[in-house]
Amino acid sequence: MSITLEQVDAPTDDVRMLIGKLDAELGAAYSPEQQHGLKLDQLFQPDVLFFIARVNSEPVGCGGVAFADDIAEVKRMYVQPNARGRGVARAILNRLEDEARARGFRRIALETGDAQHAAIQFYERCGFARGDAFGAYAAMPPAAIERSVFYAKDLFG
Repeated sequence: MSITLEQVDAPTDDVRMLIGKLDAELGAAYSPEQQHGLKLDQLFQPDVLFFIARVNSEPVGCGGVAFADDIAEVKRMYVQPNARGRGVARAILNRLEDEARARGFRRIALETGDAQHAAIQFYERCGFARGDAFGAYAAMPPAAIERSVFYAKDLFG
């Protein structure tokens, strides 16, 4: 199985499909105020890089990294259920970490939800450690982040 990653600079049908599936999955578990993913148009700004993972030319996953001040943040990571457990998420995350390192970021962080058990296990296997709310999350009302789980990882260490 060959996984390829493609940087995407504008919304495509594949991006819309993957983000739509991610939103449906998150919408089933969290209230709207507890969902903190970037909107489609926000993914294609100068401070965000977004990638699609493909297997045999089929879109199977996506993920982005947003750069703000001293934080590189993983955004909109998703792998379709039929492609999970096959290295797709790892390939995406490796690329996001490489992009952050290349821009001089020392840490990469993320927010996920407490119902995302597989994601939590994945991030912990990849060396992320639980931490406190960061960036804009730290200023959110408690109800907006009560189901959030925050992680960070040193990129040079």
